[in-house]
Amino acid sequence: MEAKENKLITAKTARYYTLGNNITKAERIWFACHGYGQLGKFFIQKFKSLDPDKNFVVVPEGLNRFYLEGFSGRVGATWMTREARLDDINDYISYLDTLHIALGLDKLGQEQELIHFGFSQGVATISRYIAMGRYKPHRAVFWAGSFPTDLGPVDARESFKNLPVYTAVGDGDPFVNDDNRRRNDGFYTSAGIAPTHLDFEGKHDIPGEALSELIELF
Repeated sequence: MEAKENKLITAKTARYYTLGNNITKAERIWFACHGYGQLGKFFIQKFKSLDPDKNFVVVPEGLNRFYLEGFSGRVGATWMTREARLDDINDYISYLDTLHIALGLDKLGQEQELIHFGFSQGVATISRYIAMGRYKPHRAVFWAGSFPTDLGPVDARESFKNLPVYTAVGDGDPFVNDDNRRRNDGFYTSAGIAPTHLDFEGKHDIPGEALSELIELF
């Protein structure tokens, strides 16, 4: 007799981190998804160079945590793996929807701007959220990551219609090569997305100076 897979939806405690003085008065709200193996409390430090009066940063942490090396030591988080991937995607879409509501991001002031930001694995995460989630940003930033191949060009064309998209990558990033760039560029073209691109000196990171350069492009 073969074992049968069963599923049950259950509550889970999610962590998120914030940086900034007042979310209701900030000009820009950054909703930023971290990369594979990172924790929210460390990732949010990448945004500490931003003016805390004008910017408010929200970093949701992936729902799945694990030891980075062996059975102890440093811990990281991930948004999904190949195992039960569709369930994990649906779970984090629901989680990010709930967080938008909890923070009042569904009711921003007219002078406020919501930016969906993804770094590395977080690029795929925030891309799927823009396509599948309830709340759309005013801008999207894809930093040092790849667009998810499971999000088809037709779906992306509709989801990203009239949405300003920005991409950024360091010239020494070991995870982004020419093949990655060509694949991303080809997808953007087929999906009707014309991103504004920023190249900066650096590796797989978010330097404060590069973040300031990006803002100048807005």
